[in-house]
Amino acid sequence: MMAETERTARGYLKRHTERLIKDVGYAAACELTGRSKATLGRYFSEADEHVDRFMPVDAVAALEAASSFPHVTAALAELNGGQMSYGSDKRNAVRGDNSGSVNSNVIALSQKFAVLMSEYHQSIEDGVISINETRRLLEETLELQKVLVEMKLRLEADSRS
Repeated sequence: MMAETERTARGYLKRHTERLIKDVGYAAACELTGRSKATLGRYFSEADEHVDRFMPVDAVAALEAASSFPHVTAALAELNGGQMSYGSDKRNAVRGDNSGSVNSNVIALSQKFAVLMSEYHQSIEDGVISINETRRLLEETLELQKVLVEMKLRLEADSRS
């Protein structure tokens, strides 16, 4: 029998695999990995028959090179107590020209945090946070994290100038 923490970690990786595939789009993901839509679906399925099936590292690398955010790599780093830092000089970063100012990052951060708090407030109104509410909160947290990464990259770039 699988330990609860291992089951949670596996589910976490599978959800981030799903986000990665959806970020790139199914058609592009199939083309980039050479795998069918059904096979890609099995990689993030939490059904018992697919519990031990994960996307191979080469497929993850191909998809993350085309994605807006390295979802699976970030999840692996978080699960192992690490953190990730990347920028436009990194191969897998498809982040645009990173020309936003710190002020625009602070505004975006404030807006994303307000959305997260609004989602949280709605979720706890009945005293129970459902699975769907948890997923929405996780999605908003990921959006907040993206803004924080952009802000960090901007501050690092400004500190080198």
